[in-house]
Amino acid sequence: MTARTARGGVLIAGGGFAGAYVARLLGRRGATIVSPENFMLYTPMLPEAASGTLEPRHVVVPIRQMCPHAELLLARMTAIDEDRRLVTIERSDGDTDELRYEQLVVALGAVARSLPVPGLAEHALGFKDLADAIHLRNHVLRELEAADAVLDRTRAAAHLTFVFVGAGYAGVEALAELSDLVADALRWYPRLRTAPQRWVLVDAAAKILPEIPTRLGEYAARELARRGVEIRTSTTLESLAAGEATLSDGEQIPTHTLVWTAGVRAHPLLGDLGLPLDERGRVRVDPLLRVEGRERVWALGDGAAVPNGATPAHVDPPTCQHALRQARRLAKNLTGEPQPYAYRMLGQVATLGRYKGIADVMGIRLRGFPGWFVTRSYHLLQLPLFSRQLRVVIDWTTSLFFRRDIAELSLLGHPRRLGE
Repeated sequence: MTARTARGGVLIAGGGFAGAYVARLLGRRGATIVSPENFMLYTPMLPEAASGTLEPRHVVVPIRQMCPHAELLLARMTAIDEDRRLVTIERSDGDTDELRYEQLVVALGAVARSLPVPGLAEHALGFKDLADAIHLRNHVLRELEAADAVLDRTRAAAHLTFVFVGAGYAGVEALAELSDLVADALRWYPRLRTAPQRWVLVDAAAKILPEIPTRLGEYAARELARRGVEIRTSTTLESLAAGEATLSDGEQIPTHTLVWTAGVRAHPLLGDLGLPLDERGRVRVDPLLRVEGRERVWALGDGAAVPNGATPAHVDPPTCQHALRQARRLAKNLTGEPQPYAYRMLGQVATLGRYKGIADVMGIRLRGFPGWFVTRSYHLLQLPLFSRQLRVVIDWTTSLFFRRDIAELSLLGHPRRLGE
């Protein structure tokens, strides 16, 4: 097998937020990106894609457009030979190739974290990628159709009960957006307008959104409670069956919708690459973002335990804000004298559905409409490519005047065979 050489000598494993931004910031020097997809997903906008506020294609950025000087190979990395500076990749057709590198950047990201809860894998819905968001939207709309079709109110109530496990950013924002979708859709379901809905938010922590200042978290809890959301803190999911979820307090909730948003874990492939990992499966890196004990291997993003010089003894949380700053530092380290990574977080933001949000920006705390406006503005500025930003603005503007589309498209991507 003849090995091909990475463009510019830099091979980036992973085309997510961290990896794609390193390639973009390297500019004309170029790099080779190995990724199973040809797009980068901007995950903070995933809840709005799930609710139909944004067109799903508008929350992803084509890597070839984002990184015009980079080479993209649709494949996944399967092995590293550090002595020979070779990486083995496997393409979607099953064939393998070898790539030679001078510098290797590992940015494989993270996957949804699951726990050994009986029935979780069989019956829960995930919320980690674009396919999850599209599937969740279609599922919620199908549940409205099912509730409208049955005459028994008890059975209908189970179709109108939605349980979200995990009260971090993903869980809170997804619940808020999906509840807005249901509220908009009910105008087309006259029989369901007076039917009771039930939205339940479950988390093992003592409060929701523990990452943000207490007052903003309390405001978020009050806002959700005002909308009828039941918040169950210090509670876990004990088991899940078809049509029923059992919580640790003993309550059995009849439901056909349980969304699992209880955190992420490092990509499992990292355990097969021979790199040093911490107790949570993340790659250990030094302050320069270089993998511990390696000279030409670097790591960043959700799959790396990145020490932050601005907050000694702490590693960065898995957020896009930190991944972007890591990418900026690493791109400079690859092209010049390496310097330690340090970043002091500017703030934290979250939306709570239409016109409601919370923001803590440089010590200024906003809530309600100002918090919502700042959150949207921040995410818009962080989204790469003006063309994508313009599409998102058009989607947002359209949503101000028209209610969400309620077409259920579960057959999308699954065409019937000819002759069926």
